[in-house]
Amino acid sequence: MEYNDNSLSEVHESVDTTKTKGKFRKLFAFLGPAYLVSVGYMDPGNWATDIAGGSKYGYALIWVLLMSNLMAILLQSLSARLGIVRGRDLAQASRETYSKPINISLYFLAEIAIASCDLAEVLGMAIGLQLLFDIPLMWGVCITVLDTFLLLFLINYGIRRMEAFILGLVSIIGMAFLAEMILAKPSLAEISTGFIPSLPDESALYIAIAIIGATVMPHNLYLHSSLVQTRKFKRNPVEIRKAIRYNMFDSVIALNLAFFVNAAILILAASTFFKNGMYEVSEIQDAHNFLAPLLGSEFAPKLFAIALIAAGQSSTITGTLAGQIVMEGYLKLRIAPWIRRLLTRLLAIVPALIAIYYFGEAATGKLLILSQVILSLQLGFAVIPLIHFVSDKSKMKEFVIPMYVKVVSWLVAGTIVGLNVKLVIGQISTWLTTSENPLIIGLIVIPLIIAAGLLLLYITFRPLFKHKEKEVTPVHPIISSIKPELIQPYKRIAIAVDFSTSDHFNISNALAQGGKTADYVLIHIVESAGALFMKNEIRDYEFMTDVSNLNNYADELNATGYSVTIKIGYGNPKKSIPALVKEYNADLLVMGAHGHKGLKDFIFGTTVDAVRHGIDIPLLIVRK
Repeated sequence: MEYNDNSLSEVHESVDTTKTKGKFRKLFAFLGPAYLVSVGYMDPGNWATDIAGGSKYGYALIWVLLMSNLMAILLQSLSARLGIVRGRDLAQASRETYSKPINISLYFLAEIAIASCDLAEVLGMAIGLQLLFDIPLMWGVCITVLDTFLLLFLINYGIRRMEAFILGLVSIIGMAFLAEMILAKPSLAEISTGFIPSLPDESALYIAIAIIGATVMPHNLYLHSSLVQTRKFKRNPVEIRKAIRYNMFDSVIALNLAFFVNAAILILAASTFFKNGMYEVSEIQDAHNFLAPLLGSEFAPKLFAIALIAAGQSSTITGTLAGQIVMEGYLKLRIAPWIRRLLTRLLAIVPALIAIYYFGEAATGKLLILSQVILSLQLGFAVIPLIHFVSDKSKMKEFVIPMYVKVVSWLVAGTIVGLNVKLVIGQISTWLTTSENPLIIGLIVIPLIIAAGLLLLYITFRPLFKHKEKEVTPVHPIISSIKPELIQPYKRIAIAVDFSTSDHFNISNALAQGGKTADYVLIHIVESAGALFMKNEIRDYEFMTDVSNLNNYADELNATGYSVTIKIGYGNPKKSIPALVKEYNADLLVMGAHGHKGLKDFIFGTTVDAVRHGIDIPLLIVRK
């Protein structure tokens, strides 16, 4: 398969901002990428960590949310800058900088992060379906496979419509929690105390790290650096600077909205569960069940479940895009989006089903929090390369980040890595003292941790030393000359007709290929149920009408000097057309594109795509 090196090539520079006049209109044209990113900051994994933090520690961890949000705004702005200035996403920039073994390692870590994120989305969607429709959790997890193709439908209609769809889901989440907050009536004075940094105990550190992992997601850094490239603008310093500024506005607005949602969830948990002495509410299901009696409204839990489904559905779309970016960027490997989506889903569904089967539905909360801790552990491997890339003056030129931004960025990276190191050391110590098989920990877990640590040290310090610039292999070989082969004119041309208004256009294009020296055959497939079983014995009204139309076509063309015959096929056109083409021994097939989009393509499939795999001659696809 030919590889297109543009990030998200199907929507690359698909939003043209060059013709937009006025500052407000210009800003509006750039708004959107950060909203796709922001849904990852309010996915079901966030809910689990926010509920756990609010129920156990009240308002004490609100400052962690605020700090995480500020980190997110900074890092996402760096990611956007990379995509705008260099026209590369984070994965592509890594591929062009590091060696193959390093890139393979970073790729697998990124895939682990995406799978962890998708696990949270799967569980969140399943829990939402259970809460709203009383569907068993196991079945709910399996049902989440069905959203695999939603991205395909949305991407068909362009990135702006996808952004509008996501914004609609985000609005549902925001309005749902606004209503929940009105019902909960939290104390503003008590909320303000939560902005004073504190960690009540060791368990609070675990939840704080989970909140950071749930808020600042590694896959979002890959995603944002790609999404900003969907905007087409003039590649001059003035317009690049404007694009950076507009995308900063986009990030601030969208991520502050995500902060509002996360803060609302934590405040809701604090003002209901913590306030009533319910300190161990960490399961989303429990939170849902307790809301009605605590808030005195049956409407509250329904809003909660609807928002949960919207959060899971929106974040699963962006996770798919991130997976595509990571795979294409690191490996130059592009597979069908539905395969990519299905693989990602299965990586999440299998552990979810295993955990539910062995540990019961009560384990979902712990699994959600664990997934966010894993995300946090992956952060350093995305953040550190990103800081290096946007600090590289040779690549970023005048758009390199200022020194103060660089210092703050490294402080953020150091904080994230430091907290994770503390967590890992503490967790391993616990495992070694409590595990029944400490030898397994020593032989498997510790070597993996050491390997990850060495990788982190390498990507941190390697760019600081002068080294030979890695030669970037061109996507396509450089061709100095071309020697066209002499192709004989087409002599036997097959034309597929369906008696639609486009037939005349398809036939005209076919006649232009061979003129009056070629022989033509008009092919039509009778698709009635009777034709499927009776084949050439069919004599129903549809068959007789189709034969009459074909003969009329042929008679008119023959009268003008063309040599035209007809052939009738029966049943499935995807099989019948290639068979008739081979029977006629055609050297060219001309077909019209049906123009289906989205759902129609999914339901009916594309005849053209199936036919091209069934023939070994050139195919001319005509679309009016």
